[in-house]
Amino acid sequence: MIMSPIAPPDLERILAAFADRLAGTPRAAAAFARIAATWPVAPGTVDTPAQRADAMRLARAFGIGTLDEEPQRAFSWDGKVIRWRTEASVTVHEVAHWLLCAPERRHLPDFGLGAGPETGLREIADAALAVGPEEREHEEVLTSLLGILWEAELGQPAILAFLEQNWLEGPERPSTVTFFVDRLEELRRRGLVDGGGRPVQPAEIPAPASLTAAA
Repeated sequence: MIMSPIAPPDLERILAAFADRLAGTPRAAAAFARIAATWPVAPGTVDTPAQRADAMRLARAFGIGTLDEEPQRAFSWDGKVIRWRTEASVTVHEVAHWLLCAPERRHLPDFGLGAGPETGLREIADAALAVGPEEREHEEVLTSLLGILWEAELGQPAILAFLEQNWLEGPERPSTVTFFVDRLEELRRRGLVDGGGRPVQPAEIPAPASLTAAA
């Protein structure tokens, strides 16, 4: 949910100002430019069948199991598969969760983070919670940014998630820019984005042998 909605006529000005504040951080500037370039979003270009298929293929490219079923039937991630009959951005977000999740939590529903927004078996997912609130929040933030970067890489409207997940909340504050730069640098240290701020491709992040692609 957007905390402080931004009117479309104001967004280009805010994006330009945010980009100006990133001038001394070339990696972050490049990553942000790719996100900002997905605005404006043309009608009929959000959550298309092609985008859903691309999101599913991204999961499979990492060796992540997939299932053509709604998350509301069980979990977004049940320890073996991502249920991808949902919005493309949600599937991409789940891929980012998988990439950031500690291997020992990958067998847990919803990665041991508690029920996700689309999970149907919420009590079971919440019972599998395996992290404290600070670790959970930190992982969600990194997952958010990594998912947005992958949306941009796939040519999907990443700016919508960037807004919805409040990366432009208080865009005039230096702390907002610093927060973006620092989280991107953390993804870089973890080997999930490259020197240009792009998400690292599947072939460069071997998937655990226990997680194989599902038909």
